[in-house]
Amino acid sequence: MRILLARHGETPWNAEGRYQGQEDIPLSPVGERQATLLGARLADVRIDRAVSSPLSRANRTARLALGVDREALLTTDPGLAEIAHGTWEGLLAAEIGERDPERLAAWRDAPDTVQMPGGESLQQVLDRAWPAFARSLAGLGPDDTALIVAHDAINRVILCRVLGLPLARLWTFRQAPTTLNLLEGPDVDRLDVVRLNDCAHHTAFFGEAVHRAL
Repeated sequence: MRILLARHGETPWNAEGRYQGQEDIPLSPVGERQATLLGARLADVRIDRAVSSPLSRANRTARLALGVDREALLTTDPGLAEIAHGTWEGLLAAEIGERDPERLAAWRDAPDTVQMPGGESLQQVLDRAWPAFARSLAGLGPDDTALIVAHDAINRVILCRVLGLPLARLWTFRQAPTTLNLLEGPDVDRLDVVRLNDCAHHTAFFGEAVHRAL
């Protein structure tokens, strides 16, 4: 089976460097365009199943990626919602640096050690995201393709597990807006990463596609 694991398009808070977590922030006009370009790239790709986070930025991205003829395929799974940042949500990275500098430094240098204030740890995110990921793939045949649209932290913890990386290595790869990760394998526990952070539909080969907050 093949899995197209995508991230949602840009939101206004992404562009501002504001931590959004589970706040339901919609796509910006830039994000709408990114998702539309993703849809153009996937227009001729057979998709047999589509699952997204219930948050509107991911759900809207999935609908634009599928197009009107295929959006009826889409279902949602709450296990794919972004990490809960608790009291960080809505704050700029600079504001968090003033209010909670030690935790912010740990989040950047040792993210696996951080329990978000009033929110989740990466292990807690993995503990709910991986079963949701597995549910999304249940029953797929060897030639079937699933589109899963989620979030930065969700994609990163899933990819860490597939790659056999500890969660401490979370920041060693990127997840750009509407990026595509292609995974292939016979079942959820035997997947290869074929493409990682492929955002060629909207970013030049050496273009920068990174945000300052999740």
